[in-house]
Amino acid sequence: MIMHRFLTALVVMLLAASVTACAQTAERPVQLVLQITVDQLRGDLIDRYSAGYGEGGFQLLLDDGAFYVDAHHRHANTETVVGHATLATGTDPAVHGMVANVWLDRATGELIYNIEDADYPLLGEGGGVDAGTEIDPTQALATTQGRSPRAIRTTTIGDEIALSIGPEAKVFGVSVKDRGAITLAGHAGTAYWFSKSASRMVTSTFYLDAYPDWVDAWNAKGVPASYAGKSWELLANPDGYLFGDADDRPWEVDFPGYGRTFPHSFGDTDNPYFTTLLTLSPVGDEIVLDFAKDLMAAEEIGLDDVTDYLSISFSSTDYVGHFFGPSSLEAEDNLHRLDRTLADLFAYVDTTVGLENTLVVLSADHGGSEAPGYLQTLGIDSSYFNFDDVDTTKGIAALKAEFGVAEELIDQFFQPYFYLNREAIAELGLDLATVSRRVAEELRELPGIAYAVSSHDLRMGAVVQTSVTDAILANFNEDRSGDIYVVFNPQWFVGEFEGKTVTGSHGQPWAYDSHVPVIWMGPGVPAGRIGRRVETVDVAPTISAYLGVKYPSGTRGRVMTEIIH
Repeated sequence: MIMHRFLTALVVMLLAASVTACAQTAERPVQLVLQITVDQLRGDLIDRYSAGYGEGGFQLLLDDGAFYVDAHHRHANTETVVGHATLATGTDPAVHGMVANVWLDRATGELIYNIEDADYPLLGEGGGVDAGTEIDPTQALATTQGRSPRAIRTTTIGDEIALSIGPEAKVFGVSVKDRGAITLAGHAGTAYWFSKSASRMVTSTFYLDAYPDWVDAWNAKGVPASYAGKSWELLANPDGYLFGDADDRPWEVDFPGYGRTFPHSFGDTDNPYFTTLLTLSPVGDEIVLDFAKDLMAAEEIGLDDVTDYLSISFSSTDYVGHFFGPSSLEAEDNLHRLDRTLADLFAYVDTTVGLENTLVVLSADHGGSEAPGYLQTLGIDSSYFNFDDVDTTKGIAALKAEFGVAEELIDQFFQPYFYLNREAIAELGLDLATVSRRVAEELRELPGIAYAVSSHDLRMGAVVQTSVTDAILANFNEDRSGDIYVVFNPQWFVGEFEGKTVTGSHGQPWAYDSHVPVIWMGPGVPAGRIGRRVETVDVAPTISAYLGVKYPSGTRGRVMTEIIH
């Protein structure tokens, strides 16, 4: 038995008399917790595109659910793994440790992809990242194909359901993205994600020693291949869309063979980017849902008296937002199609488990910025930031005058952190705190940079307290954060990384990146809109309180009292 399963079983056995036995006889409020995370679903977008919704999807949530309209992530680095881990753990990246999609390992000097783990390779042959076709630069940086949740330093809500209720509780996470599945599945659950290189759902040896027959059967169905020769077409007549007359925008990414106007062709399976293009459309979410329904059937999710947990992270909204921006015909149609995917999901849950036996919570890992080109048409200052285009002459001269060197002081930049060359600084006999403070001061003088905060000053409490610096502090982890945290001006962001360009992005502490929906639906949950400001760290402890299970170990959030009676 693999190690993490052994440890989990040991804990459960030690708690059996006092916890597990009681859990088996205790009355549970629901048979299933369904946690839905929509990658890059900014808080305003559900309402903005509601005219195109049908019945049973978003409208069901809006009619029967409790919609917190002023929910925010409180950490600065609004990236995928950071937001997913925060929703799962009920605490900040300062505590759960997932400070960025990529961070620098000081021991090896290598950049680390957040969930890579050489000790737990992917299960089965192939299925890893193809660096030649991978459009996600953070995944392409991984030095190993292995994956696990071990970098998450606290328990997750899935972990606590497994620990508090007992081994009969089933815990799963599913997503196109590995980090979207793994963070919510936690340590005690099982995660599955979509391999674009192999066109199948995969997992790692951390979770399983062999694939269940039903996973092999699903992969054999060839669901992705069924889209060969097809295109992403508009769901309805363009006249019914807010952006129906704005299909061709010069600032959108014109991916070869895919284009920036409807229809967007997927091509055939021999196209090396075929599966990538599926994920750049609503099809990515459809694939995940198809797999999730087979998982629910095969694993008998929610069909007994013990509460199960299923996390589904839908990634298409993020990919579409990066390529076309949230104010685009593509983003609008994607939300309409996600609405249909959600309606399909809810109908399936209703016919199997029963929605009356299910607690649903929907949120997002982060929001997203508008395309600078679109904002500029409205007279709003916005731009892409590129260090290569910035005149740093003055700053370099100032640092050389003070320290004798300048460029040598900096190891590298990977958003949002600057990493200083600590070895060189020590060899020169310079004080790291002084160097980091001065480099930060010079960075703040560059056009487009709003904040540059030294980690040493954060440690010492020597930073003027604002909502932004509070968010930076919530992101600070002693072991993984860089030496200087950089925040760009509102509506400014890095639009190019190693030759890959984007139209829209995220990762800043500004409201368009921090604002996300939080919607609850289930037994006892009141319907309506709630204007009280809440934070995403509140989601996990609210699930715990609803179920009567222990909070995740690092919890810093508060229970949403409207959900708990």
